[in-house]
Amino acid sequence: MTSIFQKLTRPFTSSTLRFAPEQTAKMDVPEGAQKCTLAAGCFWGVEHMYRKDFASKGLLDARVGYIGGDTKSPSYRSVCSGTTGHAEALQVVFDPAQVSYRSLLEYFYRMHDPTTANRQGPDVGSQYRSGIFYHDAEQKQIAEDVTKKANDQWYNGKIATEILEAGTWWDAESYHQEYLHHNPSGYECPSHFLRKFPPLS
Repeated sequence: MTSIFQKLTRPFTSSTLRFAPEQTAKMDVPEGAQKCTLAAGCFWGVEHMYRKDFASKGLLDARVGYIGGDTKSPSYRSVCSGTTGHAEALQVVFDPAQVSYRSLLEYFYRMHDPTTANRQGPDVGSQYRSGIFYHDAEQKQIAEDVTKKANDQWYNGKIATEILEAGTWWDAESYHQEYLHHNPSGYECPSHFLRKFPPLS
């Protein structure tokens, strides 16, 4: 099977993709790629971990942004106020021939604390909630299955993660993209680390 890395990319034209102020470049999404949209607290650390651990394993691009609320063109300041309904989130574009959606979700449940509603470590507010935003029926089924298994086998029934249909995505401002790459000593949420759980059965 030909990897989609070898295919020409095309501009992503989904009507559900929007851009917040100061964001200029749209994602390029190759033919056959898929999206995975997740909220796990402060998006700087979430993006940094996914890029580091999946850069050579099927991750094509990753953007931080806002999803889950009703406010149009949200800014970082407005989202941090907790009044927009949006969560800080990560949207990954990946090659399903190299990494599965299931693997990305299992990683999600290892790299943050999904048991605290509207909180990750010291970061408190609905913008820091845990969420999986699925893009089709297959992703919804996988998200529900992985969540049930992680809840039963890893978290003793305490998972508070939302599983919701992905609505409009808003890219965060450009200075947030790859923030910890450009600012290595920048803030990282202490809840962002890989838990040493056994494989899900």
